[in-house]
Amino acid sequence: MKTDETAADGPSIKIYHELMAYKVADILLVSSPYDAFIMEEEGRLSNRIINQYKGLNLSKPPKLTFAFSVTEAFEQLQSKPFDLVLAMPGLAGMDVYTFGRQLKEQYSQIPFCLLFHNTCDINRYADTDPESPIYRTYIWGGKADLLLAIIKNFEDEKNVAFDTQNGKVRVIIMVEDSPYHYSSLLPVLYKHIVIQTQSVMEDSINEEQRILKRRGRPKILVAHDYDQAMTLFELYKPYVLSVFTDMRYVINGQEDPYAGCKLLTRIKSEIPDLPLLILSTEEKNREIAATIPAQFINKNSNNLHDQIKSFFVTHLGFGAFVFRMPDNSEIARASNLREVEKLLPDLPDASMLHHARHNDFSRWLLARNEVDFALSLKPYTIDDFTDASEIKRFLIERIRARRKDSRQGLVIEFDPEKFDSDTDFMKIGTGSLGGKARGLAFMSHQLGIDLSLSQKFPEIDITIPQTFVIATDGFNMFVEENKLFRLIEQDKIPDDAQVIEHFLKAELPRPLKMRLKAYIQNVHYPIAVRSSSLFEDAHYQPYAGLYKTYMLPNTDTSTEKRLERLITAVKLVYASTYLKAPRSYTQSTMHRTQDEEMAVVLQQITGTRHKNYFYPSISGVALSYNFYPIAHLKAEDGISYIALGLGKIVMDGGKTLRLCPKYPQFLPQFSMIDDILENSQKYFYALKMDEFPTHEKFFGIGEDPCLTKLYIPDAKDHPAVRMLCSSFNMQDNRIRDHFSDKEFPVLTFANILKYNAFPLAEILSEVTALGVRWMGTSVEVEFAVDLPIEGVRSRPRFSLLQIRPMCEYKQKLGVTITKKEIKNALCHSTHSLGNGEYKDIRDIVYVDPKTFEANKTPLMAEEINKINAMFNDTGTKYVLIGPGRWGSSDRWLGIPVAWNDISNVGVMVETTIESIRADFSQGSHFFQNITALGISYITVEDTGNDFIDYDFLYSLEPATATRYMKHIRFDRPLKILVDGTTSQSVIMQDLGESETDIMDDIPVINANVGVNLP
Repeated sequence: MKTDETAADGPSIKIYHELMAYKVADILLVSSPYDAFIMEEEGRLSNRIINQYKGLNLSKPPKLTFAFSVTEAFEQLQSKPFDLVLAMPGLAGMDVYTFGRQLKEQYSQIPFCLLFHNTCDINRYADTDPESPIYRTYIWGGKADLLLAIIKNFEDEKNVAFDTQNGKVRVIIMVEDSPYHYSSLLPVLYKHIVIQTQSVMEDSINEEQRILKRRGRPKILVAHDYDQAMTLFELYKPYVLSVFTDMRYVINGQEDPYAGCKLLTRIKSEIPDLPLLILSTEEKNREIAATIPAQFINKNSNNLHDQIKSFFVTHLGFGAFVFRMPDNSEIARASNLREVEKLLPDLPDASMLHHARHNDFSRWLLARNEVDFALSLKPYTIDDFTDASEIKRFLIERIRARRKDSRQGLVIEFDPEKFDSDTDFMKIGTGSLGGKARGLAFMSHQLGIDLSLSQKFPEIDITIPQTFVIATDGFNMFVEENKLFRLIEQDKIPDDAQVIEHFLKAELPRPLKMRLKAYIQNVHYPIAVRSSSLFEDAHYQPYAGLYKTYMLPNTDTSTEKRLERLITAVKLVYASTYLKAPRSYTQSTMHRTQDEEMAVVLQQITGTRHKNYFYPSISGVALSYNFYPIAHLKAEDGISYIALGLGKIVMDGGKTLRLCPKYPQFLPQFSMIDDILENSQKYFYALKMDEFPTHEKFFGIGEDPCLTKLYIPDAKDHPAVRMLCSSFNMQDNRIRDHFSDKEFPVLTFANILKYNAFPLAEILSEVTALGVRWMGTSVEVEFAVDLPIEGVRSRPRFSLLQIRPMCEYKQKLGVTITKKEIKNALCHSTHSLGNGEYKDIRDIVYVDPKTFEANKTPLMAEEINKINAMFNDTGTKYVLIGPGRWGSSDRWLGIPVAWNDISNVGVMVETTIESIRADFSQGSHFFQNITALGISYITVEDTGNDFIDYDFLYSLEPATATRYMKHIRFDRPLKILVDGTTSQSVIMQDLGESETDIMDDIPVINANVGVNLP
C-alpha cells in the first residue's frame, strides 16, 4: 500500500481570505437608450445581480453605469475608473468598433466587450485582427444571468493564477469559438457552480468555513482554439477538474473538424481519469467521443441544461454522493462527509469497488472544495487493498480524522438538525463565551495550529474534552424573562437559599430548552456543568471557584429525566451569579454584580468507570510560576499539584502531591517514611454513576451531591489505585514502589514520577511553557489524565480542562527590610507574597493558639465571618492570622473560610502549629482570588527565622474576643512591609518615626483601594 501523504502542508484557512482578490466593482454599459431600456426592463439587471450576490453571501455587487452615447461614455470614463466596458451596436455619434479602438488607445487597461441582441450582426463586426480592441463578443438573450457570467468569468481569469497556486482552486476549461454557444453555456455552468457552492456553504460549520467554500469555488476559463486550450491546460494541469470542448475549431490557424477529439485524446493520455465532455451540434461525434472516452452532449438537444446538470452531478461529483451498483442503479445517497461515513459500513462490496475503481470519492471531495483530503485519497487504487472491507475501514478512518481535524480549534455554531457528536467545541447563542470557555476555546484553537505537543508525544491523545457552551445571551434572556434582576435591586438581598429557590422556579427560555434537549439526546457520557462568567479567569480578578460546578452522571434511561437534571444544573450555575460569595468578591473589585453575565460550559468529564464510580486516573493543576521555590528550585521552574480522582481535592486545597515538573523526583514532603504516610493523599473524589441524589439534596447550596469521597484502602481493586499506589509493609516499616494486595496502599505516584510509566512531568513542563508563550504571562493549567486500562483503553489520554493567566504580584519594586525592623517586628516571615508597604491597617484578627482545637475549624470560620462583618461599614481592612491553609475545604488542613467570610481582609498570615501542617497552597481557587486582589499572603513557619510574637499580642486588650478569635485594634496604623524580591515581610507597630526614612520608590499600598505606584 502507498505511504499515506496527507496534505499537511495544504493551504491555511487564512489564505482563503486572500482568494478572489480581484473584483469587478464598476461596469460602464454603453448603448442606445432603447437597448438600455430593454436590458434593464427585461432582465432587471441591477436587482438580479444584487440577488445573485446575496445568494452567495458576497458583498459589494458591481455597480452598473449607463451611457447613451459615445460622448457620454468618455465623460463617464474621465470622471471615475471602470473595471469593464460593455457596448452594443447602434451608438449615437460613432460606430461601436471605432469606439472600441479609441477606448483601447486611451484606456488600454480596461477590457472592452461587445454585446449583441442576436447573431445577425456578428459577421458584420467580426474582426480577425490580433490587435482588435474587442476582448470578447457575447450574445445578449435578455437574461441578466449572462451579465453575471461575464463578470464572474472575467474575475476568474484575473484571479486564477494566484488562487490555484495558493488555494489549490479547481479549474474547468471550456473550449468554444462560437459567441452564441459560449454566451448560452457560461450562465448554465456558473449556475451549477453557484448551486454547488451554496450547498457546500450550508453544510459549513462556521463563517470562516463559509468563506473558504465560497472563495474556493471552481473557476471557468474560456479558450477559442486548440492552442489556447493547451496553453491553459499546461498552466493549470494540477488543478483541472474537467474540460468541456466543441468538436470543430482552429488548430494552427486552420479549422479542424476533429480538433476537440485531438485535444481530449492528448489530455486523456496525461490524466486518464479526468472527466471530459464534448458539446457538439453534430450527432455523429457521439461515437467519436466514446472512443476517447469522453461524455457527449448535443448542443441542439431540447434538454441541454438538464444534460449538463447530469454531467456535473454524475461525473464531477456535484450535489450529493450517489452510491450506485455496477449496473448504475442507485442504492443510497449522502449529502456530506458524515453521512458518507455512516453509510459506508453497510455498503455492498460491489458498490464500494465500483466507486473506488473510478476515483469517485476523491472527485466528489474536489467538488466540495475538500482539495487536500481529495488529493490524499487520489493516489490509492483498489490494488492497494485486500478487499472491499479494508477499503471501507480505510475511508471511515480517514473521513473521521478529516472531520475532526476540520473542527479542531473552531467554535462551531450549534445546529440541532446537524448535531455532530464528533465536534469538539459547540456554542449556543451569539453572546460571549465567558472567561472559562474562552480559555478552553483558545487552547483548542492553539492545539489546532501548534502541533508541537502531539508531535512530541505521539503515543498520547492530548485533547480538550468535548465542550458545549451556552453563551451569555442565554443567561440574559433567562434573567430578563423571569425578572430575576430584581433580586439584587432590593434593599435587602435574599440569602443564598432564597436566590436558588427563585432561580429554580424560573422557566428556561424555550429555544434554549429545545437546544439542550437536542444536546442531551446525543450525549451519553458524564457531564460537568461549569460556570463561565464574563469576569471568570480574567487577568487580575479570576473569580476562581466562586461560582458553582455540578457533575451529572447522565446515565438514566429516560431522556426527559436527563434533560430535567441538566436544566436544573444550568439554573443552579446561573443562580450562583447572585450568591453571597461572588457578590462579596465583586465588591472588592472594580466590577458590579449587575454587570456580570454567565455563560455555562457543558463539558465531557475525563475519566473511566469502575463499578459505580467514574473518575480520572490523575487530575491536577500546573502553574508556570512557583511563588514558594525551595532548595535548588527556581520560581520559573513552576509547580504542580496532582491527585488521584476528580480535581475537586486540588482546587479546594486538600492534601495532594506537590512537585516541580523539572525535578519530579524531588519531593521534600516524601523524604521519610513517616512523612510519606502523613502527607500522602488519603481519599479521592469520584462521580457516583448508579444513583442520583434526591430532589432536596441536589437543590442544596453545599457540596455537589453527585460526588462521593472514596478512601484509598477501600478502592484497592480499582485499576487506577493499583497503578499509582505503592505498598507499606508495617512489619518492615518499608514502602515498596509496587502495589500489593497484602499490604497497605500508599499513594506515591511512583510508577509515574519515578519510573516514567507516563511522561506526566514532561508534558506539564511543555504545556505550561506553551501556555506562557501563548498568553504572554504566567499561566495556570487544569488537567486530567486517563491511563491505559487493559480491555478498556489502549492509549493514555491527557485532557486540558482550563487555562487562565496567573495573578502575579509586582516584584522588584524597591522595598527594603532592615535588621532593625526585623528585631522590632511582631511578625517576620521569609515566605511572603506581595510587594509594598501597607500604611492604613490598624487591626489584627488572630486565632488564639491557646484555645485552638483542630476539630473546631468550621466554628472558627463562623466567628471570623462575624468579625469580618464589623468592617463592612468602616471601609477599613485588617490582618488575619491563623494556622494551616486559609480557605481549605479540608477542615483538618486549615480553617475553611469562604470569600464572604474574609471579604475585608488586607493581609493574610498562615502559621504552622503541631496539630495542622499543610504544604503551601498555590493551586487552589481560594489562593488565586487572594493573589488577584493584591492581598499579601504571608506564611510563618515554626522553623528557621520566621516568628509571631504572641506574647506581645496577649499583652494587648482585645477590642473583640470570641471563643477562638481575638481582635486587636491599634491606635496608630501598623507598619507592614513586604519585599517581593526576597519574600521577606514584617508586621510592626508604628513607633512614630519620620517617614522620610522610607525610600521614595516604595509602592505605598492603601488597603482600601489598592496599590499606588509612583
